Amino acid sequence: MNGDFRKQIEEYRTEMKNYVKENDATNGLNLKSKEEVKEYVKKHEIDSIRVWFTDTIGFLKSFSITSNELDNALNEGMGFDGSSIEGYSRIQESDMIAMPIPKTTQLIPFKIGGSKAIRMFAKVQTPEGELYPRDPRNILKQNLEKLKKHDLTTMYVGPEAEFFYFKENNSPQVIDEAGYFDLNPTDVGDSLRELTVFALQSMGIEVEYHHHEVAPSQHEIDLKYKEALRMADNLLTYKWLVKEIARQNGVHATFMPKPLAKENGSGMHVHLSLFKDKENKFYNHEDEKHLSELAKKFIAGTLKHASEMCLTTNQWTNSYKRLIPGFEAPVYIAWAERNRSALVRVPVYKPGKEDATRIELRFPDAACNPYLAFAAMLGAGLEGVEKNYELPNSISADLYKMSLEQREELGIKQLPHDLYDAVMSAKDSELMKKVIGNGTLNHLVRTKLEEHFSHKLDITKKELRDYLKL
Repeated sequence: MNGDFRKQIEEYRTEMKNYVKENDATNGLNLKSKEEVKEYVKKHEIDSIRVWFTDTIGFLKSFSITSNELDNALNEGMGFDGSSIEGYSRIQESDMIAMPIPKTTQLIPFKIGGSKAIRMFAKVQTPEGELYPRDPRNILKQNLEKLKKHDLTTMYVGPEAEFFYFKENNSPQVIDEAGYFDLNPTDVGDSLRELTVFALQSMGIEVEYHHHEVAPSQHEIDLKYKEALRMADNLLTYKWLVKEIARQNGVHATFMPKPLAKENGSGMHVHLSLFKDKENKFYNHEDEKHLSELAKKFIAGTLKHASEMCLTTNQWTNSYKRLIPGFEAPVYIAWAERNRSALVRVPVYKPGKEDATRIELRFPDAACNPYLAFAAMLGAGLEGVEKNYELPNSISADLYKMSLEQREELGIKQLPHDLYDAVMSAKDSELMKKVIGNGTLNHLVRTKLEEHFSHKLDITKKELRDYLKL
């Protein structure tokens, strides 16, 4: 990567900036109704309307319609074969309807195949008009309804999703040797990040900051916290933009949890808080740690059910190669304030920043399905609230340096060692059945067991190197 690459990025940014401005989308669209969407499409001569949803695993699904079909799509929805979507219906129940959601409309900040395009998320329905229970977005939305039972209104989420830039898509060849917070000329990914930030903001997705991460060619763009359902939409858009903008500039971006064997993996630390209207219900000024009873019980639920949640927060065989001691990834089920070796961290309270009181879940990775992951986080925490779980003592010592005996004495358990352990932890979990439903849970269990055993059949280069001489 050299000066020519940066020049290419600068020209690309100029084109994108002009394109976004010409289409009145500098800070995102604020369309609320079907009529406003149709008016925008007509005024700006939008050629392609992309309708997005995800399968159970979290892969983004999309189909495109022309402006001529928009009115019908907004009123009647668009039919599709649900049996062809991972984790959806059986073939005899395959008819599904994708109903575009007007308020999720955003201009894609570059042309696709020469066409102007907008994207809209969809809610998936049955032909009878009922919400389809296995649609991950519907699952999260239904779990968020449980907040009302606790006199709460909003779950705010702020993810820190890390990723790598590589030279090509079939080999992890880094594009830089930079480290944490390093800048140009070492960090040549800085220009790509800046371009991605501009694209995010043009789609109405606020960014707090971005930087180079610890490992070579590893990066992070932090999205400003939002309500959980909107954040899940934003996170999927973020992941798509990171990868697509990299691809258009000859680079491969990946959210694979552990692509480099001897370097830190890519996690997704998730900051989470619960509000009633504008009041942060995790905050209590009288408590020594400024945590409310709600927050303490929520943390206790998160800790107790962490292993069960891993099937949604860390769902790949490769996820567990990140979750090992020594690479800044949490392994042991404990909580702390400043201690970043703990599974759950409570950022230190700053006077006058009551709204910022939150917990940070450090074990998820960005290769998850955010709808299911956020639903599991909420479900586990509320289980602690509803069943009055007692919060264990916080841990200030470095958990990585503790002996097994010391951890056992403190009752500190460990996350699943691999995907098989994660499946076994979740498959009979009453909590997971309640949160994501029997159908979705059974599909994940079956699919992930198949993945685990397919990887067990593989013989690695290291095994050949170490054992062929036996």
